[in-house]
Amino acid sequence: MGAALAIGERGRGRTAPNPNVGCVIVRDERVIGRGWTRQGGRPHAEAMALAEAGTKSRGATCYTTLEPCAHLSPRGPACADLLAAAGVGRVVIALGDPDARTDGGGIDRLIAAGIAVETNVRAGEARRAMAGFLSRQALGRPQVTLKLAASLDGAVAMADGTSKWITGPEARAHAHLERARHEAILVGRGTLDADAPALDVRLAGLEERSPRRLVLSHDGAPDGWEAIGDPADIAGLQGVDHVLVEGGVATAAAFLAADLVDRLLLYRAPILIGNGRTLPDIGLGDLAEAHGRWTLHDARRLGSDRVEVYERVKGQV
Repeated sequence: MGAALAIGERGRGRTAPNPNVGCVIVRDERVIGRGWTRQGGRPHAEAMALAEAGTKSRGATCYTTLEPCAHLSPRGPACADLLAAAGVGRVVIALGDPDARTDGGGIDRLIAAGIAVETNVRAGEARRAMAGFLSRQALGRPQVTLKLAASLDGAVAMADGTSKWITGPEARAHAHLERARHEAILVGRGTLDADAPALDVRLAGLEERSPRRLVLSHDGAPDGWEAIGDPADIAGLQGVDHVLVEGGVATAAAFLAADLVDRLLLYRAPILIGNGRTLPDIGLGDLAEAHGRWTLHDARRLGSDRVEVYERVKGQV
């Protein structure tokens, strides 16, 4: 399942409105088929893995990060039916599919075909891997990641607004990889007018994965950009399950105040700025409200800098 989770990451930011599923088929302790949901959502991971495995899939074990779909589509057959037709002997599933068109139906169809089914294997990791799709299903909006680069004293820019560059090249390369994992990237109007940012992916081999460019503005957007007037408008973005909020302290504060940030990327540079810009009001009425909102998921060194990844604790106010 670990291999299936890893391979499913290849599709992150490219598969909306479908989830970025990973699938590995094993027979006689050897991998005979691998698949991940491809750009635009098709083919599905299971279909790709079965095509690679061919007739060897009969009696094999299929590891998939999401319950195989059970609904018919003009774009392809149901994966549960494909697995049954291929004669796999066992299917191990990380997470059930919350899509009402499947939601247990895929598991039922596999069991009816005489296939042994095991569920909830590394489910927590699967939820994190497919957080964008799951956010759409549960909340009706994309998953939102907020990126902040800060000094040791918490400044995100100089007093005059200069922030290029707080972090070093390794941290900036990591940020570009994060861009490649999102369908859309958003900045505020002030950042757009002041910096004219490209917001593309400048990593060799990933240039074509540059996300759609969004600006938070009531005044429209220039060519090549899309404008949304309010943070909540991200719900109406078609084909977007992951949004990266990258520029402007006012924009960052607006998304935090609206409680629309699910994941926080905090890059810390070993510098002191003094009298720098920090986040404005994010709507906290009392210091106690700030506690218990975020949990640390990951932390690592990037050259001389450090990145910390925090996740929103759901159910907290």
